[in-house]
Amino acid sequence: MNICLIIDDYLPASIKVGAKMMHELALEFIAQGHSVTVITPCPGLQSKFEITQLDGVTICRFRSGEIKNVSKVKRAINETLLSYHAWQAFKPYFKQNPHALIIYYSPTIFWGCLVNRLKKLWGATSYLVLRDFFPQWVIDNGMLSATSPITRYFRFFEALSYLAADTIGIQSPKNIAWFSATSAVKKPLDLLYNWAANEPVPAGNSNYRTALGLEDKVVYFYGGNIGHAQDMMNIVRLAIAMRQETNAHFVLVGAGDEVELVREAMAQHDLHNMSLLPSVTQDEFKNMLAEFDIGLFSLHHDHTTHNFPGKLLGYMVQEKPILGSVNPDT
Repeated sequence: MNICLIIDDYLPASIKVGAKMMHELALEFIAQGHSVTVITPCPGLQSKFEITQLDGVTICRFRSGEIKNVSKVKRAINETLLSYHAWQAFKPYFKQNPHALIIYYSPTIFWGCLVNRLKKLWGATSYLVLRDFFPQWVIDNGMLSATSPITRYFRFFEALSYLAADTIGIQSPKNIAWFSATSAVKKPLDLLYNWAANEPVPAGNSNYRTALGLEDKVVYFYGGNIGHAQDMMNIVRLAIAMRQETNAHFVLVGAGDEVELVREAMAQHDLHNMSLLPSVTQDEFKNMLAEFDIGLFSLHHDHTTHNFPGKLLGYMVQEKPILGSVNPDT
């Protein structure tokens, strides 16, 4: 069977958990004898599109505007155009290469138009892997009013995304209950936990501890999105409180809309027990995780929905102790 995966971020460059999970899903499908194509944007791509291979997966990248680490307005505009740009770039390819199953990943909420077009073209079944209730978490955190025109705009595309799905996979029992009670879209719901390949990376493939001068430290490691939903200042406050613990050090790796906030706080509080590093490839991330000592995660206290952070599974595969902060009831 030909299977199409759609996601806004993919390997090898991405550090995001979603990209890692979708690639592992693709590899499992291939191991079972299926053929897998991934549709994903590539900001800055010189040509209109490119088709490459990774571990037997066909990756169709299309040129788009920046959707990561840019202003909220620019990101909203560029994400809104994702379905349009994908269709314009690959319309002939789509017509010549039908697929029987479409699996698309949220976030983002803007794949609904593309999925509906592909379903009509191919007669395909669609499955939404729903990991993030947007714009609900933005409302919870006070960034948007529940009744603002911007919220209504996002709600429109959120509904399109749900309506395009034949089945929706939600990551926790409480989120299924919440979604059933609050959503007007009535589709079959699956309990779909996050997943990870059970293949730990052996330590010794990197020397970050030496490069950062942390040979005698217990290293608390966070890798991924450094954004508002994670309340990264929560980890900064922990580092401030632990300044007297001279054998402890915090390493944050990634990108997001709170990078500058973290950097400014580090300078303001003279935090020599914290290092902030840019995003790395997924392979390098695994090497760093294998080398360091404790996995960190943080969820914003004001979330009303419930979450199993995907990075937990990576920490568990590496058999790392985990220190986390969650919103109530998660």
